[in-house]
Amino acid sequence: MTGHLTAQVAYPPPMSDSGAFCPRCGEPIEADADEERGLCTDCYLEDFELVDAPDRLEVQVCARCGAVKRGTKWVDVEARDLTDVAIEEATEAVAAHRDAEDFSWAVEPEQVDQNTIVLHASFSGEVRDRPISEEQSIRVTIGRGTCTRCGRIAGDYYASVVQLRARDRTPTQEEADRAVELAHQITADMAATGDRNAFVTDISDTGDGPDIKLSTNKIGRKLSHKLVEEFGGRVDDSETLVTEDEDGNEVYRVTYAVRLPAFRPGDVIDLAGGDGAPVLVRSVHGNLKGVRLDTGEPYEASYEEGDAPDATKLGRREDSVETTVVTVEDDHAVQILDPETYEATTVPRPDFFDPEAETVLAFKSRSGLHLVPEA
Repeated sequence: MTGHLTAQVAYPPPMSDSGAFCPRCGEPIEADADEERGLCTDCYLEDFELVDAPDRLEVQVCARCGAVKRGTKWVDVEARDLTDVAIEEATEAVAAHRDAEDFSWAVEPEQVDQNTIVLHASFSGEVRDRPISEEQSIRVTIGRGTCTRCGRIAGDYYASVVQLRARDRTPTQEEADRAVELAHQITADMAATGDRNAFVTDISDTGDGPDIKLSTNKIGRKLSHKLVEEFGGRVDDSETLVTEDEDGNEVYRVTYAVRLPAFRPGDVIDLAGGDGAPVLVRSVHGNLKGVRLDTGEPYEASYEEGDAPDATKLGRREDSVETTVVTVEDDHAVQILDPETYEATTVPRPDFFDPEAETVLAFKSRSGLHLVPEA
């Protein structure tokens, strides 16, 4: 008897475009599958962790300034309260998976007690064009301490002192105020760039000028040279050994003595051995420079005299007063009203005099009556 045999043939599953299959489930995978693991999207997402986030965080906060300790360093943060601090530190600690796109997260803080905040976080992103989300709570414990900067401020720590003085006079209130203003400005600028060790420790008035104690030698050096750049004069510095650091290195405290010139721009001076014609000081940077009030010619002290020629201060330009021009006598003389006696008085006619002017500024001193140039 003749029979018929029917063979059962097993056909392979349909091929993917890439010709590859998921090693876990056998499903075909496309070319966009993970190159390292070769898994299909379903299998890949089974073990996928969207975020790496800690369950607990301990945050050390400076009780004085609100800085946060990260590792061995204290960092200034812009957080407004402890909840903001907790969220900011959690943000630093949360890391999204490298394959996640459009990653975002929302947080609902819960204040458990004064020092504990629980952040209920919802994370979301997109992986292989599929939306994915996770939820996790992060418990943040706040510890109080004192940062290095605040500890130094509380301990009146300083590494340099700038002493503002002047030759044969006391610094003016304007000069002293400007020195203090520059000290705060320099430290603020340095702090804004991340230098937490920049601060003004103390300012004291010695009667001879202010002493400004500063947290670093760099600030003292910068301040002293800025003062000389603005007002003239010179800087002398000296070091004093105060201690050794933990590595055995010697630590010095530096004093910067800023000596301002005897005269300031705007002073009217009488040069010793001169012809009695006063000089209006224009600059005290390098050699003293000015203008002779009798002729209007420029004056410059010799190299040897520098910013301190032998002279007597008669007053300030601000002491001059406006008065009336009576008549122009000739190329060398002009008649004006004496601002005190109101008598017509002949005075030298300097180059800066405008013959069309009806009024002029006049300065009167023991050297006589002289015209003063406009500022």
